[in-house]
Amino acid sequence: MNGIRSSAARVAIALGIGAAALPLLAGCGAGSVPADEVEEKVSAALAEQVGQTPDEISCPEDLPAEVGAEMKCELTAGTDTLGVTVTVTSVDGSDVEFDIGVDELSTE
Repeated sequence: MNGIRSSAARVAIALGIGAAALPLLAGCGAGSVPADEVEEKVSAALAEQVGQTPDEISCPEDLPAEVGAEMKCELTAGTDTLGVTVTVTSVDGSDVEFDIGVDELSTE
């Protein structure tokens, strides 16, 4: 029971972020932000806003540097996995900003 409670608590903490604007630099001439950089920025933003770093953030591909581009990543906290939606909000040259939204924890 304790393991389940602490795992759920980690996820609940992660849910506190809602959405955050994050600046990134797109790869030189590639028109996208490398997946590993998106993962690092999302993890850092969660740590800054809720005081705890997720165990892992995993994104399937590079994020296109286009306003409105969206990608679904996964957040792992203990034994729980949640979706994280990353949406590009602005692009100015190689400066790309995006919002992140963490899915709600299912109570099933």
